[in-house]
Amino acid sequence: MTKKVVLAFSGGLDTSYCAKLLSEDLGYEVHTLTVNTGGFSEKELQEIEKRALNLGVTSHQAVDETKNYYEKVIRYLVYGNVLKNSTYPLSVSAERMSQALAVANYANQINANAIAHGSTGAGNDQVRFDMVFHVLAPNMEIITPIRDKQLSREEEIDYLKSKGVVYNFEKAKYSINKGLWGTSVGGKETLNSMGMLPEEAWPTAVTKSEAEEVTLTFEKGELIKVNNKFFDHPVDAIHFLQTIAGPFGIGRDVHVGDTIIGIKGRVGFEAAAPVVIIKAHHALEKHVLTKWQLSWKEQLSQFYGNWLHEGQYLDPIMRDIEAFLTSAQQNVTGEVSVSLLPYRFQINGIHSAFDLMSAKFGKYGEMNLGWTGEDVRGFSKVFGNQTMIYHRVMEEAKDGK
Repeated sequence: MTKKVVLAFSGGLDTSYCAKLLSEDLGYEVHTLTVNTGGFSEKELQEIEKRALNLGVTSHQAVDETKNYYEKVIRYLVYGNVLKNSTYPLSVSAERMSQALAVANYANQINANAIAHGSTGAGNDQVRFDMVFHVLAPNMEIITPIRDKQLSREEEIDYLKSKGVVYNFEKAKYSINKGLWGTSVGGKETLNSMGMLPEEAWPTAVTKSEAEEVTLTFEKGELIKVNNKFFDHPVDAIHFLQTIAGPFGIGRDVHVGDTIIGIKGRVGFEAAAPVVIIKAHHALEKHVLTKWQLSWKEQLSQFYGNWLHEGQYLDPIMRDIEAFLTSAQQNVTGEVSVSLLPYRFQINGIHSAFDLMSAKFGKYGEMNLGWTGEDVRGFSKVFGNQTMIYHRVMEEAKDGK
């Protein structure tokens, strides 16, 4: 009986090689699946399907996981203001989790014998995909031809040419991975510790030069409105904000981080909407949350982002942290004014019914209305009591010697 394999298929060189190898040389019944997480147009999806079928696969499916991607992952990155190493909004790592979940579910639905992906042996994606498949499809074989054969790009091209595959084998100067939560950009500049990507490498051209002010409206931590435009779902708001902020060149950077497999790596990215949303959301939170809510959120969010980046989305601790983050959003409702300028933006301020910076209780640095000077004298003495005792004891112990 012919074994059935589900191949996570992007239509690129690696997955094209896998499709041909699995079907012709290894004799599998290949079912390709493309998972759209907000980065493919309808035309691109049609081209990918055509490519898969031309490679001889048994069937091809495309699933739109964009809203699930938001509901299961992105919303918590916003709630947690997650920027890895204070820079990177986890554009690719978060996306891979959503894709891996969809592939595993599809493989279970069609009773596949195996799952395949085109990850190399030098990056994070191999670990992310494998871990999800081990948990959700534990009895299925995981096939990774590129990793196992340690193939070069040239070897893959030669193989496909030998099979008569018609394909644009010209190597692109920059590799692009586009999704709802940002676009990664890789090139020769990111392979070394020195060098910034040139202007032509960025997918979105800078076409705006005059400053614009936008107002982002959040309801319980979720973006529901941009300027005067309401959206039925935050996904639509993210796409809309990207069209406004992207042409300013906002959200461009190169992230340097530690990979799951223990090496350092650099990746360029542009993520105008994600970065503006996170910073605006954080500004609103600083007004409406208490000191200790902010403190614990920061600690838990950093762990959440790092654990997600390392492919541990299915760890139950992640659901616990998500519950905390959701609870902390109950009063994160209000408007945030943001000025957009070429290559940068600034937060102007917020309006919220839950703003704890209320003039009813005093104005910082000017006057107090909720306490007296005597109250503060007493508080200061009690608040510093243990520190005072410590220093007294240390002085007496020193004098006793």
